[in-house]
Amino acid sequence: MYFFISQLSISDILLIIDVVPVLLHILLNNGGIVTFSDCLTQLYFFGISESFECFLLTVMSYDRYVAICNPLRYSTIMTSGHCVMLIIVCWLCGFSVNMIYPITILNLYFCGPNTIDHFYCDIIPLVELACSDTFIIHLEIYFLGVPIIFIPTTIIVMSYTYIVISVLRIPSSTGRQKAFSTCSSHLIVVSIFYGTLFSVYIVPKNGLTSYVKTLSLLYTVFTPLVNPIIYSLRNKDIIKAVQEAFHRRVVW
Repeated sequence: MYFFISQLSISDILLIIDVVPVLLHILLNNGGIVTFSDCLTQLYFFGISESFECFLLTVMSYDRYVAICNPLRYSTIMTSGHCVMLIIVCWLCGFSVNMIYPITILNLYFCGPNTIDHFYCDIIPLVELACSDTFIIHLEIYFLGVPIIFIPTTIIVMSYTYIVISVLRIPSSTGRQKAFSTCSSHLIVVSIFYGTLFSVYIVPKNGLTSYVKTLSLLYTVFTPLVNPIIYSLRNKDIIKAVQEAFHRRVVW
């Protein structure tokens, strides 16, 4: 679990490094200029961090499923080698899948306005500036949404369905409460992440530019901020370690 949480932290740090410096530059200068290559680079690493988090949250839901539904086999299924292999696959999928967007965008022709009505180079605002036909890239967005969004969402929903069924079969209320508490942090993070994800990219928002910007701000800044807080507040080991560190500092 802690190994997966560390990978989630790396993904959040990558996202913040990719988006927040540009955002601060825009705010301090009331606008900013970004080269086309820098824009594609930001788009690429943004896609990597978000795609990886989709895959990682799916792996974490599978980890919770095994821990609750097959507790006696957990140590033999979720071995260190298996966990490392799952993370490597998640990172490789994130790096490879998101190469498609920059390559396709490089083949577009930009001849008109060069102002993106956003605070980072997201794919939809960038493609809207193209003068050439963008049907292919819109098709790619919907096509790649299947392995990046819909399949992980389906696996997470199925995992938690089996988890709920297994927990309800536990005879003692203490056991049910303990089982639910092991999943609560991950479930909160999944709800926040996929809630903003679907709001920004799935739900139609014709003419609601300010609405999209606000949701994108929650999606790129708020979610990475609350992830460590949620896991820290819900994890007794982390709270104990912080208290011990604070106590040593006070004593010294």
